[in-house]
Amino acid sequence: MSQINCCAPARDGQVDPPSLEEEHGLHHGVLCEIPGGNSLMGTEIPIIKLDGESPLRKTRIRPFKMGQTPVKNKEFAKFISQTGYVTEAEVFGWSFVFHLQVPKAVQTLQGSQGAQWWRRVDSATWDWPTGSEGPKCDPEHPAVHLSWNDAKAYCKWAGGRLPTEAEWEHAARGGLGDVTYPWGNTDPDDSTHLPCNIWQGQFPDFNTARDGYTFISPALSFAPNGYGLYGMSGNVWDWSADPFRVKSLSKEAKTQANAMQGYRVIKGGSYLCHASYCTRYRIAARTGNSPDSSTGHTGFRIVFS
Repeated sequence: MSQINCCAPARDGQVDPPSLEEEHGLHHGVLCEIPGGNSLMGTEIPIIKLDGESPLRKTRIRPFKMGQTPVKNKEFAKFISQTGYVTEAEVFGWSFVFHLQVPKAVQTLQGSQGAQWWRRVDSATWDWPTGSEGPKCDPEHPAVHLSWNDAKAYCKWAGGRLPTEAEWEHAARGGLGDVTYPWGNTDPDDSTHLPCNIWQGQFPDFNTARDGYTFISPALSFAPNGYGLYGMSGNVWDWSADPFRVKSLSKEAKTQANAMQGYRVIKGGSYLCHASYCTRYRIAARTGNSPDSSTGHTGFRIVFS
């Protein structure tokens, strides 16, 4: 297994994305109106500099509609039932599952290089998030174990698309401007300020679950931001339309970006983020993953122009 980013392990193998015939459907999730206008992207206070979080810059955004939540399992199931689409996790026959979520009946020692808390689990897919030895997916949870190619296929079927990174950040700010999080600038902690689903305790072995969730939470959890969007920080990563590039001129950042050639930007962090090792639940935070990779904490949102 190759490993560049501990947050989002990538597959070594490259396969052609599953095919999808020209077909149109309907996304049944609630959409939020995102106003256009002048907006901001990035930050002047980067925390993970190699990710290319800075500089803070102005951008112009056209109005669009965005899914109130990441695409849920019940919505993705309609896409599957109408198209017969086969996800890339099913094509590969396995996906990455967090070690504490691996069913006891499963014997798996193969982890991701540099991040052994990620384990290869055969039969882990969107509808069986921890493999066939575990429970079926919850219809109200965000759909995960979906690659960028899978997300693109769903959006094409539904007549929408993935958001650009600029659109995602604009939507996450919720009209608040230059803020660190969708709710403002107050940092989440392990005890009193719990505005989103991230890790509390000692990562990666003990989660106190003070926020109410040990792992993934229903898509409609915690308070929405100013545009009515749920889960823009934590819970599951969102794929974006954009390739992963950095504006930094540092040698280290360029080296990392070159190693991630062909990757796509993911935003928002997940239920596995914690200040002790990863603060990528900030709006300006970003990383990337290969378009055929899937994990138990990565999903996507749909937008309509």
